[in-house]
Amino acid sequence: MKVLHVYKTYYPDTLGGIEQVLLQLTQGLAGQGVENRVFALSHDPRPAVIERPEARVVRCGATLELASTPVSWRAFSEFRAQLRWADVVHYQFPWPFADLLHLSTRLRRASVVTYQSDVVRQKGLLTLYRPLMQHFLGSVDRVVATSPNYLSSSPVLASLQRPIDVIANGLSNDGAPHPDPVRRQHWRDQLGADFFFFVGVLRYYKGLHTLVQAARHTRHKVVIAGDGPERRALEKQVAESGLGHVVFVGAVSDEDKAALFSLSLAFVFPSHLRSEAFGMSLVEAASHAKPMITCDIGTGTTFVNLPGQTGLAVPPEQPVALAHAMEALAAHPAEAARMGRAARARFEQLFTADAMATSYLALYTSLLSQPRG
Repeated sequence: MKVLHVYKTYYPDTLGGIEQVLLQLTQGLAGQGVENRVFALSHDPRPAVIERPEARVVRCGATLELASTPVSWRAFSEFRAQLRWADVVHYQFPWPFADLLHLSTRLRRASVVTYQSDVVRQKGLLTLYRPLMQHFLGSVDRVVATSPNYLSSSPVLASLQRPIDVIANGLSNDGAPHPDPVRRQHWRDQLGADFFFFVGVLRYYKGLHTLVQAARHTRHKVVIAGDGPERRALEKQVAESGLGHVVFVGAVSDEDKAALFSLSLAFVFPSHLRSEAFGMSLVEAASHAKPMITCDIGTGTTFVNLPGQTGLAVPPEQPVALAHAMEALAAHPAEAARMGRAARARFEQLFTADAMATSYLALYTSLLSQPRG
């Protein structure tokens, strides 16, 4: 089977949540005998084909970028060429330019859209984009939501009035990585242990300003790993509040991240907007058997983290409530450990890359078995 995956970017150019999912999916499918190609854009104007173990990556140079949406005039002809090769085309949504690519050609292949997120931030542009979006989503063979929570709360998915599949995003199931003893000792010397941990790109919707405010109400150390556009403002907020127990460690390697997870008491993920549609960092925390604290925003964050079972959930942008949740886990280590074990069990059941790939392969196979006009 030959599958063409379509998204605006691909590893290693960037590695956000959707890119991580796409990498894990292609790796999982390749392990089950699927031949993958990834069609993406690049800010390097020179076209390039990169051969990777999991997929051939076909990149077209972006002509311009509008509202975080890269566009390429050359992509139309290259997309048609790649479509001729494919049995199935699989889009990651949202990327409005992919809607145009799909609708620009009469050449049809079995088509799947993974609906990763509503368009949240560009509400004004959404009014203009909505007719194209609805036409695109109505024209593909299958639409997949990543959690029942998002399926039930998305007005766009509700408006489609068609069956929607649910397939959870997943990560490689190679067990919780055993941290390198040297790196673990390094971080223990720097930070101690039993701190609250966050790792991810420091974006506007991650709610980290609330985590910093919550730190005023708890004596426990908070370690924030990662980089991003909000880092400078967050560091300023910490400095002005005199919060010496909030520590930024910047971007970290996988080895350092495993060491930090192993030393932490729990994972805190205070995202407060629906732009946080799933939370791959939560899946990673679950793989490390860590209890989680999330905000209840009606998305997949409280699907990965089941409140009361794998962790706790609080209202968004409520720093006192967040601090109380942190204190509750710290005060009851046996309960926190139980939640961590439950998180790991739930990861093994629902959130592995193998499970994700197997579900999509079954979906592709079902589509190809159906007669096509």
